[in-house]
Amino acid sequence: MGRLGLFLMVAGWMVAAPPAGAAVPRPAPDYTIRQIDGKRIPLAAYKGKVVALFFVSTDCPHCQETCRYMEQIQRQYGPRGLQTLAVAFNSMAIMLVQEFVLRSGATYPVGYDERDPVFAFLQRSPRLQTYVPIMVLIDRKGMIREQHTGDDPIFMLDPVKREMVQVRAAIERLLAEQPAAAKKKASPAKSARQGSGVK
Repeated sequence: MGRLGLFLMVAGWMVAAPPAGAAVPRPAPDYTIRQIDGKRIPLAAYKGKVVALFFVSTDCPHCQETCRYMEQIQRQYGPRGLQTLAVAFNSMAIMLVQEFVLRSGATYPVGYDERDPVFAFLQRSPRLQTYVPIMVLIDRKGMIREQHTGDDPIFMLDPVKREMVQVRAAIERLLAEQPAAAKKKASPAKSARQGSGVK
């Protein structure tokens, strides 16, 4: 094989290779969380809130620990506009979600889904090695602002505080952003002040 042929083969492999991960920020696509009682929760129902969406495996101890930790975070920040959600997408998840919820102590919605819709939502190739839990943080406007797989340092437990301080900090940053409705209410008054001297 000549140099040109080798170059074209390598270039073709590079083009065909799946992307490492989707860019953020990006609009959160339509997605519905299926629960074992038959209820379906559209993600759009939480627009106006900061959403912490976790994709988990029911047999993953790290996922249980993270969901247990998020129960504390939800209780603390729920009144400020946080909504935590979890979706199990491992094999037979529909049969294992209830036990997972009991073990993790989660009182927020925990549903199930299949692998392909989850990876489509994440805009991530299913051929990539992926560690769980996967955290997606969505702002009040419905924009995905952060997306992290389970091997990301954001999930590291602080040895002193014994909590995921980076996860907490990321959620606090989004909660601190002024809601869109508040900005709209402030705009007319600001415009009136600015326009008072115009003839």
